[in-house]
Amino acid sequence: MTPHFTLNEFTVSRYAESHGIDNSPNAEICKNLVRVAYTLEIIRSELDAAILISSGYRCPELNAGVGGSKKSKHMQGLAADFTVVGYTPAKTVELIRDMVGYDTLILEYDRWVHLDLSSNLRHRVLVASKVNGKTQYEVLA
Repeated sequence: MTPHFTLNEFTVSRYAESHGIDNSPNAEICKNLVRVAYTLEIIRSELDAAILISSGYRCPELNAGVGGSKKSKHMQGLAADFTVVGYTPAKTVELIRDMVGYDTLILEYDRWVHLDLSSNLRHRVLVASKVNGKTQYEVLA
């Protein structure tokens, strides 16, 4: 797809494999994934560090199985969850919040970064945490 990212990195899922779910994207979703991959290429280049994708495209069945939002942009191929080698997720968010265009950037549970795109890039930055077993979002200024 891009110099440093493959389609497989955006579609592989242990959950899908263990539950017999076909997580193959269609052509439109592949175009969206390329857009996300090029955004991650900019981040990779600027930080001079490898990026590990933990979740990219999720077909609706996979998204439901892993407890994803019913409106998740992962299902459109417009989102990725990732970490950057050598950087904490919090530092990653701090460094990239003004580096690239995005709709939403989320520091998720201080364990990974979620970045999603849309046609209207709002540059929202959120912090997700669990409170009494439910995800709560705080808007970062």
